[in-house]
Amino acid sequence: MTKLAESSSSDLGQVLIPIARAAIFDAFGRPYDETAEDLPWLQEKGASFVTLTQNQKLRGCIGTLEAHRPLLIDVKANAQAAAFRDPRFSPLTAAELDYTEIEISLLSAMQAMAFSGERDALAQLQPGIDGIVFEFGRYRSTFLPQVWEQLPDADVFMAHLKHKAGLRPEFWDDEVKLYRYTVSKWKEKDITKDVEVLKSKPHGKRTTI
Repeated sequence: MTKLAESSSSDLGQVLIPIARAAIFDAFGRPYDETAEDLPWLQEKGASFVTLTQNQKLRGCIGTLEAHRPLLIDVKANAQAAAFRDPRFSPLTAAELDYTEIEISLLSAMQAMAFSGERDALAQLQPGIDGIVFEFGRYRSTFLPQVWEQLPDADVFMAHLKHKAGLRPEFWDDEVKLYRYTVSKWKEKDITKDVEVLKSKPHGKRTTI
């Protein structure tokens, strides 16, 4: 069992959120509270998405679908990318820092879905649980499970996912591939910011990510 798997969900969020915010502050040359970057599980490979919001409206979201680098590096890189390199938004400014909230999603491994057609695929989707990757040739897109909150209908969810990939909402082909994953997620407003206790706190029960 890895150290990441052994850590409790609350422990993960209390560490990762400050790391993401510190990475954004660092880009502006601004100091931030000390973060717990020496925890062993941060050196394990992990896939994360960092979402920025302002007044509950999206301000940036960038992430990694497959774990290929240490989680510490992944979260820092995605935090800065969400702040400054999301092509849908202008780069975040220093004046926005104080009212920009951070959410981090930690992804499970992707699982390929088996289906006989679009209707069968739609019937298998689990609203509110599944993150979905749509893939057709060079076209690819994903929605985190949180998107179900805005698009609770499976047909509409899939149509928007195809549109995000650059295809028509009604498009379908036998070569379409779908993958599902789940996330553990934490919002900045829901966690405490005191992470120093984690250095001496024993690991909690295993958390599925």
